[in-house]
Amino acid sequence: MAERVLTRVQSLRERLDETLSTQRNDFLALLSRIESKGKGFLQPHQLLAEFEAIPENNRQKLLDGAFGEVLKHTQEVIVLPPWVALAVRPRPGVWEYIRVNVHALALEELCVAEYLQFKEELVDGSSNGNFVLELDFQPFNASFPRPTLSKSIGNGVEFLNRHLSAKLFHDKESLHPLLEFLRVHCYEGRNMMLNNRIKNVNELQRVLRKAEDFLSSIVPRTPYKEFEPKLQAIGLERGWGDTAERVLEMIQLLLDLLEAPNPFTLEKFLGQIPMVFNVVILSPHGYFAQDHVLGFPDTGGQVVYILDQVRALESEMLKRIKQQGLDITPRIIIVSFI
Repeated sequence: MAERVLTRVQSLRERLDETLSTQRNDFLALLSRIESKGKGFLQPHQLLAEFEAIPENNRQKLLDGAFGEVLKHTQEVIVLPPWVALAVRPRPGVWEYIRVNVHALALEELCVAEYLQFKEELVDGSSNGNFVLELDFQPFNASFPRPTLSKSIGNGVEFLNRHLSAKLFHDKESLHPLLEFLRVHCYEGRNMMLNNRIKNVNELQRVLRKAEDFLSSIVPRTPYKEFEPKLQAIGLERGWGDTAERVLEMIQLLLDLLEAPNPFTLEKFLGQIPMVFNVVILSPHGYFAQDHVLGFPDTGGQVVYILDQVRALESEMLKRIKQQGLDITPRIIIVSFI
């Protein structure tokens, strides 16, 4: 059985250099056809249409060569004669930009800023670089984590939990923002989770262990109101649960998080903190019982549907709020418009 050999992935520049050296005339036929359309944008389907218009023999040679992968991953083409620029996305989260001088068959790699400037020339023409307004948004997200693996796409919460738990694990000072959040967390002036008796993380751990010992000694189904004064006296407010069992589970989660942070414990703990009490639902609708609306979208079914959904949402919110040991009535507002 033949062994599989891992080869280095070619860059966009290397693929196009190879295409120019092996299929020069075929590549030129495609570029010349694209350039002849004049300045403008080409979307992927338009690029494929131009590609299909060249002779079949030329097409097959390009597809079989290095350009086949480039064509498959090209997301946008900018034509500004004699230049043709390609924006290629070889895999999620990775972009490469290059432009080709059709007359000289010269390649130039572009950074993001250069590509965007080239793109702007379609509208503004060549501009003096000394008088271009630039807005730098980098300070706003300089410290914000960015996923680098494609598997993180669509799993942003999981990615942030991994990042935050790793930060908590390596830097115990990062636990102070969590402590401050639990201390200031409130609803309509009513404190939840912690009060001002707890000043630092060490004191929080000591209080949680004390509460853990106490809760382990009483009946799991004991209602929260029966032991509320004892917890409040050591710094714990409502929001941990409605029974001794639920409060104990929540306290143990936080103790685990403070001792050895991991993304699963962090996600579970944050998911059980009471935070959502008011919801606004935007519900655009159509027409109902009006003149001259035949064929227009009808709103009757939408109204029935949204009201059913709101009742189900309210029921679920009431259930969770009660399980969190709170006596709060959630408010749901429906904003409906045509």
